[in-house]
Amino acid sequence: MKQSSQLSDVLHVLLHLAEADAPLTSEALASAMSTNPVVLRRLMVGLREAGFVVSEKGHGGGWVMAAPLESVTLRDVHVALGAPPLVTLGFREDRPECLVAQVVNESLQSAVQEAEASLLGRLEAITLSELSQGFNHRLRAHRRAGAASAHRLEDHHGQS
Repeated sequence: MKQSSQLSDVLHVLLHLAEADAPLTSEALASAMSTNPVVLRRLMVGLREAGFVVSEKGHGGGWVMAAPLESVTLRDVHVALGAPPLVTLGFREDRPECLVAQVVNESLQSAVQEAEASLLGRLEAITLSELSQGFNHRLRAHRRAGAASAHRLEDHHGQS
């Protein structure tokens, strides 16, 4: 079974929007995700309905954040996507007549429900603001490392 990356994809898009100084088109966002703009627009429907983003048509239009990053949790985004299953396990038989399969399925289903409840609780505790802060921290570190690397390169060339 193919894993869904919808939540990850949408969080990626939301961080791009959070960092943007101007509206971003579906084409630009889709390019950043290596997908088709139609796929991106389908993902954005639930986010727009939840009030997290808005879009404007026409010249200078595009997608922008409509909600403060501090007020949107990862669970909120998950719900806006239609709350797809976060944890999945395949069952040998969906509707077993076998008593052994019934016990196995019941135990696995219970474990999946517990895991999903735990994961939803964790997603409730993380905001888009925290993701944005994490991105900006990494960006600053990346830039410092790049500057240090450039200085080492200059020093090396200066000694030749």
